[in-house]
Amino acid sequence: MKPVSKFIKLFGAGALALGGLFASGAIQAQEKYPSRPIEIIVPWGPGGGADQLARKVGKIMEDSMKVSFPVVNAPGATGSTGMTKLLVGQPDGHAISVFIADTHALQVTGNTKWKSGTDFKPLAIMLQQPSAIFVPNDSRFKTWADFEKEAKANPGKLKVAVLGLGSIDDVTLRYLGTKGIKTNAVPFSNPGERYVSILGGHADALYEQAGDVRQMLDNKQMRPLLIFANERVPEFKDIPVSKELGYNVTLPQFRSLIIKAGTPPERVKLLADAIAKAAASPEYKSFLKDSYADPNSYLGPAEAEKFLQHELDAMSALVTSLGK
Repeated sequence: MKPVSKFIKLFGAGALALGGLFASGAIQAQEKYPSRPIEIIVPWGPGGGADQLARKVGKIMEDSMKVSFPVVNAPGATGSTGMTKLLVGQPDGHAISVFIADTHALQVTGNTKWKSGTDFKPLAIMLQQPSAIFVPNDSRFKTWADFEKEAKANPGKLKVAVLGLGSIDDVTLRYLGTKGIKTNAVPFSNPGERYVSILGGHADALYEQAGDVRQMLDNKQMRPLLIFANERVPEFKDIPVSKELGYNVTLPQFRSLIIKAGTPPERVKLLADAIAKAAASPEYKSFLKDSYADPNSYLGPAEAEKFLQHELDAMSALVTSLGK
């Protein structure tokens, strides 16, 4: 083949390839969105608070988005497994994820390869609620003072079921340890197993949110000893809160919805608007009430980004104060 002929052939092939790319880009740009179901990744097993949130919001959003929102559970590593699933996918808006305080804490307590604001963006804060220490209804610990006394007398003996190491559960127990209340954190990544761990005697206490175990509270299977909050919770007015006992720790649980960074802005806005509409619905407000959550939990994308940074700063300050 002559050099000129070879050049023309190569140029022609390149032009065709470029033309194909431009055509593909144009088709993608004009593609109707959403064109298929939008996955909601839940970085935990079925049945927990994050799972409940995903299914509730997905169900409400189906009407406005005209597609289904299948929930994909990807438990493991305090939420990191689910984060990986979201971040290795395409930034096309067909996958979002539940992101909670425990996974957020890993940016301080762990060695994450991802960062909020850089690798993913918040679509909304959907739920804010305090955490608590629960025991079985027939527990020998009638009050928090009983639990505190035994924990101080037998450091590390009492087992507390937590979501995972490096989580806000774990950090809170480490803080209590600095006050002489040394316990043994036992991680259960499966929500169902964690909830029943205290009923089966596999743990002495449970660190959880009241809304997640509401059925067990209503059935008188467990009860709270201490709530991590600044003021007493109306539904549990007889239960002390951390602030009044001199424990400078609250670390409220939050649950948000996030999307991979780089997703087209118009798709992000469409999703965020649909989520805002869902959060304002009577059905979702009822869900917040049943979860013992703040009725004003919802924050839009801009406010959510500031909220995440504030919580990260608070977590960092607390962990630094623990000397770890």
